[in-house]
Amino acid sequence: MREASEESVSANERLTAFAGSVLFVLLAVEGFTLLGVGRMLTLHELIGFALVGPVLLKLGATGWRFARYYTHETEYVRKGPPWLPMRVLAPLLVLSTVGVLGSGIALWAYGRDAGPWMLLHKASFIVWVGLAALHVLYYLWRVPALIAADLKRRVAVRGRGARLSLVVLSVAVGALLAAGTVGSHATFRHHDDVGHSKRFDDH
Repeated sequence: MREASEESVSANERLTAFAGSVLFVLLAVEGFTLLGVGRMLTLHELIGFALVGPVLLKLGATGWRFARYYTHETEYVRKGPPWLPMRVLAPLLVLSTVGVLGSGIALWAYGRDAGPWMLLHKASFIVWVGLAALHVLYYLWRVPALIAADLKRRVAVRGRGARLSLVVLSVAVGALLAAGTVGSHATFRHHDDVGHSKRFDDH
């Protein structure tokens, strides 16, 4: 087994907690838009794009732990794997997350009636929302303490600046993607029989 420091494990936990907290806030706003997605379609799209950066960071952090554990890094093995039900659900959560975001971007780019994207978006969301709720309920209680420990430096773990920089970078990437959609072509469009473009939220 190759050696991995205990600090590396703690740093990974804290980075995952930071990424998860950012996602929690963004997803809360995105959930609010579902109360009237026709009226808040632009906000729904903007938050959807803003989610991309933090989602990539969260997947990267959890993927790192996965890789280090299964390549038998000492401290990651000592820390142990996540609870078995969470390990079983994780691939489904990842796939449904990719499905929701990917189909949403396709809808923005190609229009409401572009192939099966609307059906995939709705189906992915139905699967995702249940899995995400279980994931949040299981891990939420640990997140505040991990974030507070890093922000207040109660327990020194090297790389605090790098972790915060990665979080800021992920938010910036999402914000840039969202900003790039402003003023772009009409979204969630569909075409009538004579080919005229119409906005989904105009109906």
